[in-house]
Amino acid sequence: MDLPGADALNALSPSAFAAALAPLFEGAPRFLHRLAGMRPFDSDAAMFVAAREVAATTPEDELVELLDAHPRIGADPSAMSRLSRDEQQDGDADGGGLAQELADLNAVYERRFGFRYVVFVAGRPRAAIAPLIEVGLRNERGAELRRGVDDAIYIAGDRLRVLRGESNGFEEGGS
Repeated sequence: MDLPGADALNALSPSAFAAALAPLFEGAPRFLHRLAGMRPFDSDAAMFVAAREVAATTPEDELVELLDAHPRIGADPSAMSRLSRDEQQDGDADGGGLAQELADLNAVYERRFGFRYVVFVAGRPRAAIAPLIEVGLRNERGAELRRGVDDAIYIAGDRLRVLRGESNGFEEGGS
């Protein structure tokens, strides 16, 4: 997957910009259209600083759309984008027990908060995720919404870094 550089992204229409970045955010067109309105960006890092600014002022229903665009942790890989599959593939053989635990925790989380649990997974074993969901279930809804959106933006930044072939950690200019 080849993504345009900052100058090319700046030159795109809002719809084309949203389509170009959709794989990074698993869709979320309304969030991406808001981000398009923040252009021009002089770098990828500046774009992700702007994404955090957009998140701070975006209506809740659009933030929920951003989170719900992501697949559930431990979902069937055939239902995931290639990027999500690559991130969630950890080589753990769980014999179905962990998969069921994650499915149950996802269901409880979604009933409690009304949106999907999103967390930066890349390279983390699935067995480490269940305790994170359990911690999230003890948080207030607003805190979980902010945490999930922060992670969705971090995931998008990491995806861009990987797609650009950068091996250093993604520098987003603060969080």
